[in-house]
Amino acid sequence: MALRPYFRQVPNFDYINVNPSSDSVRNYITVKNLFKRGQIRKEIFKNVNYFTKYFIVGNQRPDNVAYDLYGESTLDWVVLLSNNILNLQNEWPLPQESFDELMLKKYGSYENLYGVHHYESIEQKDETGTIVSPGGLHVDRTFSIEYYSSRDGQVLRENITVPVTNYEYESRIEEKKRTIFTLKPKYLSVLFDDIEEIMDYKKGSEQYVSRTLKKGFNAKLFD
Repeated sequence: MALRPYFRQVPNFDYINVNPSSDSVRNYITVKNLFKRGQIRKEIFKNVNYFTKYFIVGNQRPDNVAYDLYGESTLDWVVLLSNNILNLQNEWPLPQESFDELMLKKYGSYENLYGVHHYESIEQKDETGTIVSPGGLHVDRTFSIEYYSSRDGQVLRENITVPVTNYEYESRIEEKKRTIFTLKPKYLSVLFDDIEEIMDYKKGSEQYVSRTLKKGFNAKLFD
């Protein structure tokens, strides 16, 4: 598969260097036009048939996932686009050591970190196996249920709560990040064509130099 590094496909923009130390204001600085952002077309992005569910294991990075799926680590941007991930720090699972350090910094101490975040209900079934109270509900610490026991011949009352610590709560959120969706390899060519169409500059603008370069003030980057 041909190499498709994302930023190599992002077009350039020459803007006038207004640095007062420069010899001439007519000098240009070439930068990547980051206002040009690739995306997966909506009819594909919203259709699960184009994607495969993938579970991120351990400290896998996007480039590791891309290599596993497509045999090319430079397609890490495809993994990110498939999940609309913009901020790796917040939207990609952290290495365990980094996660633990972040949690300790957030809560200030181990005592706070392992303090109770909230209480949850425990699933409760009656004698017939019917669920009379679902589990996983956020409840008050004293939450309880009453149900009739034919075996005991009376109404029973039980406290069915369990504490969830701040660390458990944060770990659950982190764990959910590990399940992602990845574009199936057979649709990569469609995405590549779309990205090329998005990234190319079109003739007609006064700033147009070539399909990969515009020149002028940065006020018209969006054209």
